Formats: sequence, structure tokens, C-alpha cells
Amino acid sequence: MPVLNLLVAALFPAVVIFAALRDATTMTIPNWLCGLGAVMFLPAAFASSMSLGAMGVGFAVGAACLIAGIGMFAARWVGGGDAKLFAVCGLWLGWPSWIEFIMWTAVAGGGLAVGLLGARKLAALWPIRIPAWASRLLSPGGDIPYGIAICVGALCAFPESPVMHALRLGGGR
Repeated sequence: MPVLNLLVAALFPAVVIFAALRDATTMTIPNWLCGLGAVMFLPAAFASSMSLGAMGVGFAVGAACLIAGIGMFAARWVGGGDAKLFAVCGLWLGWPSWIEFIMWTAVAGGGLAVGLLGARKLAALWPIRIPAWASRLLSPGGDIPYGIAICVGALCAFPESPVMHALRLGGGR
């Protein structure tokens, strides 16, 4: 397997994992990181010999995800970084992987919310000395870093994405 294929296959997971870690520790996902994820799609698509049609579908799904993300941000359901990361995931995952992404993101988001609620209750019962970022994460009524759920959804759907299939690394479609 060529090294270039491995590098291309690692780009998107690296971006979403870093975004999840940043969201968990700072409750922000940097604009430069979402921009990097979006910009890296085109060279990855060309390096993987993805068809122009599949690229176009990726751009369309990414645009639809951006519009949906803006709506979720306006409704105060997610933060601005989450909305942009959601769009980057739509771009890379395309169709029909987007459906699997949405499903896994929702499941991970529910699990994250339930887990954080439980952890916050436990932290209130047994206060211990923890780093500031963990204290913020475990504070009652605090925000939920949804970038973690987006990362889980993206990583679950990525093996079936058009990029991975173009690289001949994808699942059994």
C-alpha cells in the first residue's frame, strides 16, 4: 500500500480527533482547524483519484451540512466550531456515508450527554483536584463538547466514505 494513500487516509481522522480533543479541553474548535480540514479535501480527493462527480457530491453534502450547522448554531444547540466541523465532515464523507455519520453522531451525542450528566453528579459528590479543563467539563450545567460526538460519528462513517473507496481502503460496498 503506497505511503501517499496512508497519508491521505490519515488526514481527515487527524483533523476530527484534534478537534474533539480541543473541544473537550477548551470548549472551542479553532477556525483554522476546520479550514485546514476543508482545504485538505481537494488534494486528498485528487490524490485518491476520486471522480469529479463524487467530489461534487462531497461539496454539496458539505454545503448542506454547513446550512444545517448554521441552523443548529442559531437555535443554540451547538457552538460555531461544531457547526463548521459538521460541514467539514459532510464534505469528506459525502453521500451515502453522510447518513451513517448522522446516525453515529446522534448516538455518540446521546451517550456523551448521559455520560457527562452522570460524571457531573459523581464529581459533585466526590470533589477531587483535577485540571481546570476537566473541572469546567464536569461543572453542573456546563456545556457539552459536541465535537467529541461529531468525531465519533465521523470516524465510524469514514471507512465507507468515497475517499476511502477511491483509495481502495474502504469497507465492502
